[in-house]
Amino acid sequence: MKKFSTIALLLAIAFPALHASYAYAQEEKVSPKSQKCAFLPDAPDKHVVVKGDTLWGISGKFLQNPWCWPEVWGMNKEEIRNPHWIYPNQIVYFDRTTGRLRLGNPVGSDVTGVSGTTHLIPQIRSGALGQNGIPAIPSNLIEPFLVQPLVIDKDELATAPRIVAAPEGRVNMSKSDKAYVRGDLKGGTSFQVFRPGVPLKDPETKAVIGFEAVFLGTVKLERTAKTPDGVDTFIVVNAKEEMTVGDRLMPIPPTPIQNYAPHPPERVTKARVVSIYGGVNQAGQNQIISVNRGTEAGLNVGTVLELARFGQIIADTTDNKKPIRLPDESYGTLFIFRVFKNISYGLVMQVTDTVTVGDVAKSPE
Repeated sequence: MKKFSTIALLLAIAFPALHASYAYAQEEKVSPKSQKCAFLPDAPDKHVVVKGDTLWGISGKFLQNPWCWPEVWGMNKEEIRNPHWIYPNQIVYFDRTTGRLRLGNPVGSDVTGVSGTTHLIPQIRSGALGQNGIPAIPSNLIEPFLVQPLVIDKDELATAPRIVAAPEGRVNMSKSDKAYVRGDLKGGTSFQVFRPGVPLKDPETKAVIGFEAVFLGTVKLERTAKTPDGVDTFIVVNAKEEMTVGDRLMPIPPTPIQNYAPHPPERVTKARVVSIYGGVNQAGQNQIISVNRGTEAGLNVGTVLELARFGQIIADTTDNKKPIRLPDESYGTLFIFRVFKNISYGLVMQVTDTVTVGDVAKSPE
């Protein structure tokens, strides 16, 4: 029998391992980083972006979990916060070799694209979001909640300017009426008027973590007080509901232009549903709910949480009826779009059951 050389022997030993390593590397290339971010078996090769599309909707055409968009796009944290680079007529395509989504732009077009051209230049655009940029989720569902106050903490409530009187001894005010106000305006001239609503209690600690504000309308400063004991005069610009003595004012914030990518929380999170906006008992898809975690827990705009119901405690009929706890049952996803210190508001995206107060909102598994 012929003797193998040392080199040949080493190659013979190493080849299977190298082959396995290469196969594994190829498998890693065509698969996302985790099974939870797997592509759909029937994912298309490409999608032409049209007006009305959203990041959530587009990613749902390719991925089993739409919130996995940043992972398969290879985005960093800054790009997640500002994914301002997808416009109608651009083309998102599935690069099966690398297991990534990429953006194609028609040749000779600007950021809004030119219809009728088909040749692609794979690239990612950055820069300011144009008026035709694709939002993360349907913007019409959350726009009113982006600028209207939702949660007022105790400190804000105590220091907010307040309506103290109306002309001719009236109690209620509507559009074009005058309202007399006392309090520190801090140089502001345009304000939202709100009425403190029901206190929001943490389902776990039972402590009051804020007050849900009832938005009433907006007012504009007409004349400042002339004496230390005087009042500022405001005109009601619009009124969703009648305003009354005791209602509070908050400065109107600038209208935000937000286009944020859906992403899981940066650290493990387990929150509870605090309330369903509007005072109802249950919520379904496209409704607004709040949870008892906010910036202090690391949540930010675009965070996606998994909705689940606590597993029931039942008797084990096979072992002297000892109590056992069934696992939590997941039934949907929640997209966080506005974050306060200890409370966040989210849009219910996809559910197979109704959301109720006390349900779990946790990091996706």
